[in-house]
Amino acid sequence: MKTNFFRVVSQTEASYVPSQKTEGGQLAKCMIRLKEFGGSKYGDELVCTMLGNKALCRFSEGDVVMASLRFQTHEVNGGCYQDILVNDIVKLLSR
Repeated sequence: MKTNFFRVVSQTEASYVPSQKTEGGQLAKCMIRLKEFGGSKYGDELVCTMLGNKALCRFSEGDVVMASLRFQTHEVNGGCYQDILVNDIVKLLSR
């Protein structure tokens, strides 16, 4: 797990996906693009998934956040893919 300061680049609208782990069978999901804070304009950017109540939180471009990220890999049809999940996120400054 990695916890760091980031600047929000963009965030998609939340949509609902099927889930067997939730009561209603639906889980909110959105993507958020984060750029490492304090770096140059060419700093590392990450595209992360937010699930559940976190996906319903709205962040604006330029907001400074502290986020805890969980990195996972999975295989599908012989290909290996990496997922980055937002474990926790807190807005520190609004732009």
